[in-house]
Amino acid sequence: MSDDGRPDADSDANADSTPDANPDTDADEVDWEMAPDSDADFPADPERVAFLRDIADDIYGESSESRQVSAILYRVSDLYDPDGDTSPEEIYLNVRHIMDIKAQGGIDR
Repeated sequence: MSDDGRPDADSDANADSTPDANPDTDADEVDWEMAPDSDADFPADPERVAFLRDIADDIYGESSESRQVSAILYRVSDLYDPDGDTSPEEIYLNVRHIMDIKAQGGIDR
């Protein structure tokens, strides 16, 4: 994997990134291992907050997908909001949970 988080050109795209992971392991345990490092610093940046929220407002639409992406952008903007209370791990796990529910056909299933 390169320094920017993308797979290297000569790495196997189908290779398991967690070779020691047991397929019977609870998904939340694996998610914590895969979640981004929270040691990153997200200094308050009101301009970035406004920019991300403007984009979120622009893409919010009738489809559930556009609403989900809009909600994700709002959560990401909270990283830069001095009053926001979130972390990259929380955002990652929340998005992962949403995608799992969507893959199962919805919350009512």
